[in-house]
Amino acid sequence: MGKIILYHGSPNKIVNPVFGGGDDKHDYGKGFYLTENIELAKEWAVCRPIETCGWVHKFELECDDLKIFDFEECQILTWLAELMKHRDASDSKRYRMLAAKFIERYGVDTSEYDVIKGWRANASYFFIAKEFVRDNIDVEILEELLSLGGLGIQYCIKSELAYSKLHEIEEDLLEVDYHKFNIRYNQRDSNARNKMRELVDSDANKVTNVFSTLF
Repeated sequence: MGKIILYHGSPNKIVNPVFGGGDDKHDYGKGFYLTENIELAKEWAVCRPIETCGWVHKFELECDDLKIFDFEECQILTWLAELMKHRDASDSKRYRMLAAKFIERYGVDTSEYDVIKGWRANASYFFIAKEFVRDNIDVEILEELLSLGGLGIQYCIKSELAYSKLHEIEEDLLEVDYHKFNIRYNQRDSNARNKMRELVDSDANKVTNVFSTLF
């Protein structure tokens, strides 16, 4: 695979990716998150409601000798199971019980991988996740629903080896205008939710093969 260029959108002008850093409640747990799409990185740099400019940091990742797990090569339920390990779609007792069963059935062990590649679960995703665990969405339309969100693909740097192969190209640091790209981020999310609601309310959603029937 050789070297790839990745971007990290951040409100911080200086970032210091270190092994063991990050929040376990992010999509794939602790790690440093990047994308190949610079336009998405710009949006992610200013997605928080803090009216200051953001920054896009450019990195080079040497992929040789790295074990990369790609969720695009799995069924959508496997990706959802991974998210359920780290993020809650509901705080109900029913969800906690069913989520454990769901993870056991559809989850995979990613602990031995250096990098995890897969979709980013933004706010639009949580609209779908909450409706799915309430049995309001048929699994047959799940993938189409999530594609409407324009979630984008992200890379999560997990292992000490992967961190050692990640290097910032500091001279290509890019400042991001908050007002321009925060509007883009919010418009993308709003448009996605509207399209998602239309599909959920359409005849394509049979509401038969739902969350609680998948065990």
